[in-house]
Amino acid sequence: DLGVMVPAQKILDTAIERGADAIGLSGLITPSLEEMAYVASEMERQGFTRPLLIGGATTSQAHTAVKIAPNYSGPLVYVADASRAVGVMSRLLSSQSAPYAAEVRAEYDALRAEYLGRHEVADRTPIAEAREHPAVVRWEGYTPPVPKSLGVTVFEDYPLAELVERIDWTPFFTTWELAGTYPKILDDPTVGPSARALFEDAQRMLKQVVDEHWLTARGVFGFWPANASGDDIDLYADDSRTQVAATVHTLRQQTPRSRGRAVNSALSDYIAPASSGLKDYIGAFAVTAGIGIEERVKAFEAAHDDYSAILLKALADRLAEAFAERLHERVRREFWGYAPDEALDNASLIAEQYRGIRPAPGYPACPDHTEKGTLWALLDPEGRAGITLTDSFAMLPTAAVSGFYFSHPDARYFGVGRIDRDQVEDYARRKGWSVAEAERWLAPNLGYERKR
Repeated sequence: DLGVMVPAQKILDTAIERGADAIGLSGLITPSLEEMAYVASEMERQGFTRPLLIGGATTSQAHTAVKIAPNYSGPLVYVADASRAVGVMSRLLSSQSAPYAAEVRAEYDALRAEYLGRHEVADRTPIAEAREHPAVVRWEGYTPPVPKSLGVTVFEDYPLAELVERIDWTPFFTTWELAGTYPKILDDPTVGPSARALFEDAQRMLKQVVDEHWLTARGVFGFWPANASGDDIDLYADDSRTQVAATVHTLRQQTPRSRGRAVNSALSDYIAPASSGLKDYIGAFAVTAGIGIEERVKAFEAAHDDYSAILLKALADRLAEAFAERLHERVRREFWGYAPDEALDNASLIAEQYRGIRPAPGYPACPDHTEKGTLWALLDPEGRAGITLTDSFAMLPTAAVSGFYFSHPDARYFGVGRIDRDQVEDYARRKGWSVAEAERWLAPNLGYERKR
């Protein structure tokens, strides 16, 4: 186990040095997918023949077949979860390894052919035309709400007990591959007994986490004057709006409107354009509930208690999401104050029945993970809350959430989806990147095969 963020060549050198029977790669966020494809291509270039196993939260069998398998001619297998790794390795190291690898390769070839057949005819709206059909947002007669104060606010030790009330338990069960929505899952005839046992264990540990302060929740948020400039959002240093402090770069949908779509949305549509004369604002945040988790996890693992280690990680993830939910609630009611009378229960909050959105870089409306760099420049979550960014823009501790706040009542979540080369070239120019660099970071959203 070489840890996280290990350079490709170190992985390959160590495999040779230790005589590893196989190499396993695990990815947490979408930039990891690119690195996996690169490792596979380097294994091919350097003449490797040992098996390559692909897994992790961001991977899938389809992605492995389409994007990784073509790069490596040796045995390559997607492993859906850790529990299946032993079975896969047993087959790869048995006398039947060659037939098994060939069987998997044939399956991936078929998946890739099916995928390419579905996508090769997918036309997209030219970006110039897409910009003529932005999201429908009412600006006439609208007055943007003014935050109570501009700049940054820090929470050094947010009360964990307050976050427990805002936990969304459904994704917790999904983590353990128990399908169903909470609380109905507890009475499910099939998975109910397992779900109830797991939930009881979670409640016991959660009480310890809160009572004994196993974890510390830290967060930072702030507001800035802002106006849209095309598909970008300019954030100003102060209310004089004379100096641009940062720019948020957004991507626009290019799916043809004839396919049941009336508009081609971008997040910049939800901030008043500079030409409107309206003085709008935007918020940003980064929160974690994972401060102190490493020591606890190491203690569990040293005691060979992997179950408790995984349970604690899952609870920390839920608390971080609950922190994001609770802070957004307070932003709407107090800090930005545009919904002071909002009174929603937890189910309504989970269903997002409130005004405004909090899109996060790396998610469908804002798929470019590098926009976290702008958040970090604005908020300094590393110095103020102990949340760092890796080279691939993953957050550490992993129990962390970051994003932007939009207040307009017409703001909605959406998925950018596949984009075409014309937008990628334009985005690269706006970001100050080469087209190749833009294609690397936007790889999951490319609607075309890039040149290698």
